[in-house]
Amino acid sequence: MSYIQNLEKNLSSTRKSLVNHNLYSKLDSKQKLVEFMENHVFAVWDFMSLIKALQKNLTCVDIPWVPNENRLAGRLVNEIVLAEESDVDLKGDPKSHFELYLESMIQIGASTKIIEDFISEIKNSKSYTKSVEKININPIVKEFMDFTFNIIDTNKNHVIASVFTFGREDLIPDMFIEIVKKLSFNDEIKSDNLIYYLERHIEIDADEHGPMALKMIEELCGEDKEKWKEAEIASKKALEMRIKLWNYIENKIS
Repeated sequence: MSYIQNLEKNLSSTRKSLVNHNLYSKLDSKQKLVEFMENHVFAVWDFMSLIKALQKNLTCVDIPWVPNENRLAGRLVNEIVLAEESDVDLKGDPKSHFELYLESMIQIGASTKIIEDFISEIKNSKSYTKSVEKININPIVKEFMDFTFNIIDTNKNHVIASVFTFGREDLIPDMFIEIVKKLSFNDEIKSDNLIYYLERHIEIDADEHGPMALKMIEELCGEDKEKWKEAEIASKKALEMRIKLWNYIENKIS
């Protein structure tokens, strides 16, 4: 069994608990879906900082430019960034996946005030820590984002790549899309944008980004057993943090 196969095997139980979480079956009304999205949007946002941290570390974003030795990982990161940061919406206009999610929230009737206030603070201060202290979010949501930025602060590319890979949005199962479609069919919500976002995100993750990300981990960890262990510990913690976030949202809507 290869290192990457062993890593996936060791994470499979925790990942299964997340994919089969009770939260999804309880999202049976517009109000509950709105509550979910208003909290989940912060996980959609901080996901982008993980991939941008990898792009900063594994490619050259400085001027003057110089070649970077991480050729394969750099190529994979740039391809993933292209789709995540500059995909297209239903009209064919360029949008990041985060912006697609915000449009979905607005269409459904969820409030985007807190997340937009947060983005404004980020633009002004250029600091996650300063900005997150100025907005009114639940401590569990903040803890989730704090974990992400603690991972970024390790500056260990193999750890950042692993958390990016195994804490991805493809953890949202097909069942969730069917729930959204059912609510839309019953005319309770208008969810064209959300369905597009989910299907697009999961399609890209499964067919393109997932395999790319696994190759990136393999290159970054190589034959270093200590790196593989660190990758496993961080990835499992990322899954556990997502479960904790899901538990909080489930309790809130119940």
